[in-house]
Amino acid sequence: MILQGLKIALESLWANKMRTFLSMLGIIIGVGAVIAIVSVGTGSTQQVTSRIADLGSNMITIYSKTVRGQASTVSGGSSQENFTLEMADYMEMFSPSVKKVIPIKQVSGTLISDDINVSATVIGTIDEYAQVNNYGVAQGVFLSQDDDRERRQVIVLGSQLAEDLFDNENPIGKGVKINYNGRIFVFTVIGVMKEKGGSMAGSLDEQAYIPLSVAMDRMTAHNYVNSYLAQSYSSEKASNAAKELENFMIKALDDPDKENFKIISQDEILGTVSSVTNTMSLMLGGIAAISLLVGGIGIMNIMLVSVTERTREIGIRKALGAKNKNILFQFLMESLSLSSVGGMIGVGLGWLIAYFLSNFADWPLIIPVISVVLAFGFALFIGVFFGLYPAMKAARMNPVDALRYE
Repeated sequence: MILQGLKIALESLWANKMRTFLSMLGIIIGVGAVIAIVSVGTGSTQQVTSRIADLGSNMITIYSKTVRGQASTVSGGSSQENFTLEMADYMEMFSPSVKKVIPIKQVSGTLISDDINVSATVIGTIDEYAQVNNYGVAQGVFLSQDDDRERRQVIVLGSQLAEDLFDNENPIGKGVKINYNGRIFVFTVIGVMKEKGGSMAGSLDEQAYIPLSVAMDRMTAHNYVNSYLAQSYSSEKASNAAKELENFMIKALDDPDKENFKIISQDEILGTVSSVTNTMSLMLGGIAAISLLVGGIGIMNIMLVSVTERTREIGIRKALGAKNKNILFQFLMESLSLSSVGGMIGVGLGWLIAYFLSNFADWPLIIPVISVVLAFGFALFIGVFFGLYPAMKAARMNPVDALRYE
């Protein structure tokens, strides 16, 4: 009975190919849009979160805020003199979940190589910065303890900054001038970092790195830093580390309202990004699913037309002994065939759209199985739901009236 009903349904739909295609179009577009949107959302989310994770999900940054009523003379906007080198040691000592704390002195200046000038952020830091920040060297070496201890005027360039200053030339061993507050400092390039991308502090590829002692003593003549980069023992302990650091800073600065510092966890950013992108994907997927409802209305409309056109056929079938359930089943099979075929074509369309978009935007092609199952299942449900009324209308026809219909 099922195979016979399916054969009759497909023959009936094939007899009106254009009308059948137009009826399926809403289902095709709806299923395809849902799958493509969910795939794009999942792929882009994974790309963003993987980039953030590459920076280290166990990274925590402690910033100093500008004190109200006090003029700041430090590039970067920090005037919190309690941010000292000793405090970094105390953080490690009194925060069990914290593995390492790196002090950072940030200044802004113009880097000069021959006739090329580039404005950039210069980070004064120590040798462990690259390791803690999961940041590798492409050429040369990173800063060393000796560079910091002997106050050597050496510099390591981000990949983009090196390209801007030296184009395709090898910058190792060449001189770079930094114009900071009208004074010129001459540095020797000892390394170029690998391409890294963005972080909480901006694009690492457009930054330069110099010994912390040079930034503090020679360039700014200040004995305090702008921020600290803390590393927890694992990503699982990042939230505990952030709380421990917050409690430490509140007590150390006597600042219960946290007016003079701010703590940002990479793990927190990762969770926020994932939450926002997932919400957007669900919202857009829901909007796309509306077209499935529109497609369902189209199926109901075409099935009602089909019932009217085949009134005499229904009457003949009943006169030959067909029961109401047979007529009901036949028209439900037609409706279900419309939605299922449309759903299968929609799955293929969604995959193609997702494939081309992922190649164009250079993010991974990910089509969650659950999105395919839900979209196709919803299409089948719509086929049954919107086909039920026309099928019941056909099944309830009086055979005598149906045979008289012209």
